[in-house]
Amino acid sequence: MKAGSASILFTLVVVLLGGASGIVAQEPKPSPAPPEQPAQPAQPAQPAQSADPASPAPTPPAANKTDVASIDAIVGVLYDVISGPAGKKRDWNRMRSLFLPGARLIPSGPRPSGGYGARVGTVEDYITGSAPYLESQGFFETELARKTDIFGNIAHVFSTYESRNKADEVKPFARGINSIQLLNDGTRWWIVTIYWQNEDGKNPLPEKYLK
Repeated sequence: MKAGSASILFTLVVVLLGGASGIVAQEPKPSPAPPEQPAQPAQPAQPAQSADPASPAPTPPAANKTDVASIDAIVGVLYDVISGPAGKKRDWNRMRSLFLPGARLIPSGPRPSGGYGARVGTVEDYITGSAPYLESQGFFETELARKTDIFGNIAHVFSTYESRNKADEVKPFARGINSIQLLNDGTRWWIVTIYWQNEDGKNPLPEKYLK
């Protein structure tokens, strides 16, 4: 997808271990943000606990062939499926259809106690934790730039995003990078992992990931 086209991840600003970004939304925050960070929305409800890792992963719904025919297509759908105005139900089966069984979504960011960490979740964790906010408050995530590396049947996409609650808002409430790993099984592309982090005062987005 070209820079600036509608997008995910998937975006919640991560304040670990309390939420997600890049691909989830956040409520506006009434109190001032910490001194070294711009004011950002608060975290939505906590996602449900991940399923037992020993349990077999559910089979995803059949995908629209055009949604998964190329990296451009699947990344574009990833952003599009979570975006929309308040009151709009998202097509979660369409989102499920993009992911390999057992796929993981991993927000990362600063821990309240200091340092950085990550939370590993499933597609269902993401949907359960994010749907109420996305559908009640509105959420739009847009891709600004992309760097893609491919070898054989695997690909890695560094996708720079910005997030808004309304499509016409001038200033995004968050920006960051979605690190997306993909597999082509010979018939289509699958998303294997999305691992993301929002920029903050200590980690502004480098110019090379804004081109």
